[in-house]
Amino acid sequence: MYRLLTKLALASLAAVSIQAAIANEIVVYSARNEQLIKPLFDAFTKETGVNVKFVTDKEGPLMARLKAEGSNTPADMFMTVDAGNLWQAAEEGLLKSVKSRTLAANIPAHLRDPENEWFGLSVRARTIVYNKNAVNPGELTTYEDLASPKWKGRLCLRTSKKVYNQSLVAMMIYEHGEGMTEDIVSGWVSNLAAPPFPDDTKAMEAVAAGQCDVTLVNTYYFGRLMAKNPSLPLAIFWPNQKLKSSNAGVHVNVSGAGITRHAKNPEGAIKLLEWLSSEKAQNLYADVNMEYPANPRVKPDSAVAAWGDFKQNLINVKQAGLLQAKAVKLMDRAGYK
Repeated sequence: MYRLLTKLALASLAAVSIQAAIANEIVVYSARNEQLIKPLFDAFTKETGVNVKFVTDKEGPLMARLKAEGSNTPADMFMTVDAGNLWQAAEEGLLKSVKSRTLAANIPAHLRDPENEWFGLSVRARTIVYNKNAVNPGELTTYEDLASPKWKGRLCLRTSKKVYNQSLVAMMIYEHGEGMTEDIVSGWVSNLAAPPFPDDTKAMEAVAAGQCDVTLVNTYYFGRLMAKNPSLPLAIFWPNQKLKSSNAGVHVNVSGAGITRHAKNPEGAIKLLEWLSSEKAQNLYADVNMEYPANPRVKPDSAVAAWGDFKQNLINVKQAGLLQAKAVKLMDRAGYK
């Protein structure tokens, strides 16, 4: 009997010890690069004493891994870019709803899932970049206007295969309907000066070289390119600012995160997510990649702020996921490769 009680006591202590170890560690699967997230996790650990273990990969393989692991997954949090990817993770049952007054207060409604399964943590604006030597900014107005004949042979675009453009078109479908959006995208294709480029940077380099006059990019790509070569004749224009529609404004997307459905340490993961949304963490989170803070009480980095203020389109970014399949089919019909 004594030996039995001793074994039970030791087993109980071991269980408590394992639970304590779990509580003192949070596991994150992240589609964001290590250099962008490690400084954040290090700061969280320094402040709280809780270790953050992370695995980085592309969003597709990470979601496949979460599905394969099921209830055995060690992951407490899934972190990725683009609301389309976050929506997909939620749609596939990989995330759980979170009730948090802190997150509700820190992250605007249009930047988080209506069911609270994921939350935006930084904002990326997809806007117009133009060649200052070839374009009078007075010529520029809206995304939709880039389909007009005056831009014939003057437009460059990134490939439609990238989720960023798929999300942009998905949001336009929500705003305008499929018919009007297809007309716009067909107009873009008609105005192309060259076949679509593999990335935003190549498209901007073509604009700077005079191969075309305007393009659409995520602003942090502009920031990175100009930091390397500030003499390039490129500038940002904020479209759709003067429209009267309640949804008028620059199309924005997010990088963000959610708590995994089978998290072993959901309480710790929620604390990390709340911390990432805090004013203390937001500048660090956004500044590393030249993005905008999702928390509206936090000002962007001075280099980012120098690009000027703009009004965001307030359509919930979840639509980027909900309408993504329609967007892909629409772009294919329009001949946008």
